[in-house]
Amino acid sequence: MPPSVVVVGSINLDLVARCERLPRPGETVGGAALARYPGGKGANQAVACARLGADVTMIGAVGRDAHADEALAGLEEAGVRLDLSRPSEPTGMALIFVDAAGETEIVVAPGANAMLGEVSLPEHDAVLAQLEVPDEAVLSAWEQCGGLFCLNAAPARPISVDPDLIVVNEHELETLARRDALVVVTLGAEGAVLLEDGEEVARATPPRVEAVDGTAAGDAFTACLLVSLLEEREPREALERACAAGALAASRVGAQPSLPTAAEVDAILSR
Repeated sequence: MPPSVVVVGSINLDLVARCERLPRPGETVGGAALARYPGGKGANQAVACARLGADVTMIGAVGRDAHADEALAGLEEAGVRLDLSRPSEPTGMALIFVDAAGETEIVVAPGANAMLGEVSLPEHDAVLAQLEVPDEAVLSAWEQCGGLFCLNAAPARPISVDPDLIVVNEHELETLARRDALVVVTLGAEGAVLLEDGEEVARATPPRVEAVDGTAAGDAFTACLLVSLLEEREPREALERACAAGALAASRVGAQPSLPTAAEVDAILSR
């Protein structure tokens, strides 16, 4: 049986402008190419878990506007079950700038995501949450979790939950109130480290790729780490697979279109 994962998080429509370089404050940069992709950290991680072989339910919120269908398209294509609220606020939108080196700047207008409240969980092996939705939704999911609770603590803010597994980058690590759980710190091109009670117990580096868009690399990493652990892989192997998934996502354009399958992760690790 595949592991069952409930994702509680954001669902957005991404507007992505690819440009030669990112603008400085007050500067206008021309010559960009614009594209639209389904996104949101929650939806990205749900699609990633499904592509990696998990049985996934997505709990989130979209508006009643024309953007909702676009925002949900990737989830539906990946076979993710949907448990949606539909408030009167518009569907969440992310404005993403990507330069020629794959570096990004992102501004999110949460819209309907900001209205997600208490949730009701189906049966599950794990719950995966992020912080693009209100604390009420994350706290509700944590209180009901009957399996492994994984928090990708991004965007960074303090929150009163006690996760089994926390995924953060170096800047987000500073916001953690407690660090005695399993904590994975992502280091970009340098890979990631696994900390247990504050001590490093494993480290991995990603395979070499040509980075073109880092938008969903962290989401691919988080999903692959969780699914690998649910598959009872050793922590070091899980970390290596997660780094490979993040690298693959960074080598492709768009958020959800970039997310790899388990076979693709296996292939790049076997090179």
